[in-house]
Amino acid sequence: MTLTMQDQKDAQNTIQLNIRKYTLMLCDALEDNFKSRNKGKVGGYDAPVYKFVIESGRKYHKIVMEVPNHNRPPSRSVHAFVDRTTGDVYKPASFKAPAKHVRFNLCIMSDREWLLENADWAGGYLYMRWQ
Repeated sequence: MTLTMQDQKDAQNTIQLNIRKYTLMLCDALEDNFKSRNKGKVGGYDAPVYKFVIESGRKYHKIVMEVPNHNRPPSRSVHAFVDRTTGDVYKPASFKAPAKHVRFNLCIMSDREWLLENADWAGGYLYMRWQ
C-alpha cells in the first residue's frame, strides 16, 4: 500500500493537532498543580492565579507562564518548549530558545502520562535526572 502525498500531509496535520492538544493538556495540568499548592492567602493577599498559555512559533510551541502584576501587564516567563512536529519537550535556555536536550516526548504515551501527573508549575520536573 502506498500513501499519496495528500495522505502524508493529512497524517502530519493529525500529528501536529495531537501535539497541540497534548500541549494544552500540559498547560491545564500546570495550572491545576499551581492551584492545588497555593490555596488561600500569600503574605496576607489572595494568592495570584498563574496562567499558562501557548505561543506558537515556526518550530516550537512556547509554554509561557503569566503572573498578575498589580494594574500592569502580567509578568511573563517561559516554562517549556514543545517541538511542533515531534512532540519533544525541552527546558528553556532563554525566552527565545530551548535547552539542548530533550526531556520528554508528548507523543510517547508513557512520557505523556508521567508528565501530566508529575508536572509542577515551577518546572522542577524539566531538570535532567542522572541515574
